[in-house]
Amino acid sequence: MLLQVVDVISAVLDLPAWAPKLVLVILLVGLIPALVFAWAFEMTPEGLKKESDVDRSDSIAGATARKLNYVITSFLVLAVVLLLVERQMRPAVTAPADVAPVAAAIEVERDRSIAVLPFVNMSSDVEQEFFSDGITEEILNSLASVKELKVAGRTSSFAFKGQNDDLRRIGDSLGVQHILEGSVRKSGAKVRITAQLIQVDNGFHLWSETYDRELTDVFAIQDEIANEILKQLKSHLVGAEEVLAEAMRTTPEVYELYLRAKQRIYARERNEIKLAIAELDEAIRQDENYAPAYAQRGIATMLSSDQQYGDIPHQEARRRGKRYIDEALRLWPESAEAWAGLGLYYDRDSELATDALVKALEINPNMIDASNWLQISLRNAGQMRSALNILRDIVERDPLYRPAFSNAMQMFHAYGLSDEADKLLQRIEAFDPDHSSLFLARATSYLYAGETGRGLQQLEESAKLGELSGVEQLYLSYGLMDTGQAERALNEGSIYFRPDALYQVGRKEEAIALAYEHARGGEPYSLFFMLVRENRDKELVDYIEERWPGLQAFADENPGDDAGYSLMIQVALAYRRTGNDARADEALQLVDSWMNVLESNGVDNTLYTLGQASYLAMLGDVEGALAGLKEAADEGLSSATDPDITYPEFAVLQGDPRYAYIKATMLDNLNYNRRILELPPFDANYQVRQ
Repeated sequence: MLLQVVDVISAVLDLPAWAPKLVLVILLVGLIPALVFAWAFEMTPEGLKKESDVDRSDSIAGATARKLNYVITSFLVLAVVLLLVERQMRPAVTAPADVAPVAAAIEVERDRSIAVLPFVNMSSDVEQEFFSDGITEEILNSLASVKELKVAGRTSSFAFKGQNDDLRRIGDSLGVQHILEGSVRKSGAKVRITAQLIQVDNGFHLWSETYDRELTDVFAIQDEIANEILKQLKSHLVGAEEVLAEAMRTTPEVYELYLRAKQRIYARERNEIKLAIAELDEAIRQDENYAPAYAQRGIATMLSSDQQYGDIPHQEARRRGKRYIDEALRLWPESAEAWAGLGLYYDRDSELATDALVKALEINPNMIDASNWLQISLRNAGQMRSALNILRDIVERDPLYRPAFSNAMQMFHAYGLSDEADKLLQRIEAFDPDHSSLFLARATSYLYAGETGRGLQQLEESAKLGELSGVEQLYLSYGLMDTGQAERALNEGSIYFRPDALYQVGRKEEAIALAYEHARGGEPYSLFFMLVRENRDKELVDYIEERWPGLQAFADENPGDDAGYSLMIQVALAYRRTGNDARADEALQLVDSWMNVLESNGVDNTLYTLGQASYLAMLGDVEGALAGLKEAADEGLSSATDPDITYPEFAVLQGDPRYAYIKATMLDNLNYNRRILELPPFDANYQVRQ
């Protein structure tokens, strides 16, 4: 009862955590003398006397005992009441919606995490590699359907193929406590498969088994062995019933081509994807009914767009890829790969993309590409917090999966989570210092920090290793334009920056003509910016009203990003200049809605700050615009051309000495980055200083 009272009082008085423990120690120590005292003394009508001096006929022990029973009963009732009161008064502690499931998952994953390393091909025939890889794939896909398990991603697991690393290092790198490894040995018409489950921290073998089979139906053996291993793993780790896995049948030769192509696509390198396409074409030639090959062919085609890892115009790559996806779904409506490819095809149509990708993950929760494309779809829909949580889960489960690693680095910085980005970067550097995507990751960190010069150096180091991907070229182009190297951007950068580069070197009409072409392909950014800067506002207004029934329809097709809504700012500016204030206000209302979405999602970066300043300037809030613009400049914002030209929305600030000071800071930032690149500085007229 006393402990219960102390517990309640501790909460009310905010006593230190050791207070109830001290009372417990006192009670325990006091128990011994209390027992001795009760044994040696007795209560009598004359008072307390030694037990040895009391005549038993004079004892009032019975009466005292009855009174004590009443007292003890009363105290026990009081203790129960106090306990109930405490429970009613104690506030319920609940985690935020985004945190609760994550915390629960972490709790489950501590003891139920596993990585499946590629089974080693022990056969003399190296061509049997596909069989051992296939066993690994089937086990991974089966385990991924077990919600109670945290399963390390395929890309990271396969990174250890052919290596003989210490299992504890592998476990630490992948964040798992169990590893499944095995081997496959084929001899004639027989195959022997060995598997063992190992606890990482002590190397203890929890389970091992050897399977000898007649090599008749490759896929039947894969299914049988994968499900037998799955049954054993689940009984050891989660105690659930097995979930049967089944692969779509084809010939061993076609399956080998498919697996090899799939591995190449995971690499996300231009030449590898080209080789994958050739292998998939051969697989389809040999088996025109094998749906997985069609699905991967569609994915590889869309990844070959000039915005990704190839040189096919983006819309053309989507159109070609869709044909293969449709055929895959016709042959196998429950193909997770085909549904994922469909989600990739829908691109900016966030609702359709999300539906398709969720369907893919329902079929195969282990499909890492589908998870990555889903976070992109959610991000485009303004559900950035959900996208961020998916990215965190991907890089935790599959840290060596390159697309999510690069996306996570970019998104962490967009949210101002630089510490989290640094930790992820250090994790990959410690594990794989030669990882090719590290250059892009470092460049991302530098660019968001205003260190454009150092970011460019990282991208140039990456270029020495081979041709840059479409994503790397976009970052390279941004860095070149931001440091006043438009000529280089014209020759070396992404084609999507070509109109801007032409405009910056003075070839304006050529730039606007090319920008019109890009706008017809779904990329209106360059065109809108140029028309506003050339005071061709009526032309821009006509372009919008001829193609969209209203600004909301335009916004649905061209949403903002995590830097704000600069495109809609240009629309508002064009309408304001042409005297249509109602439409300008409508455009600014859409900007405000998007900025609220970003704010509610916790976005925090320099370009977002610039976007806020642009919006406030359009509203005529001079003080707010100056404060935001100064903050952005202090964080490293620069401009390779006169800000009066680059940012016409800040015309309301012209003549204010504080604006002049901010522009001087931006010029200093530009010249700082040019010095890093050993380029001569610009003067106040944005000409190379002589």
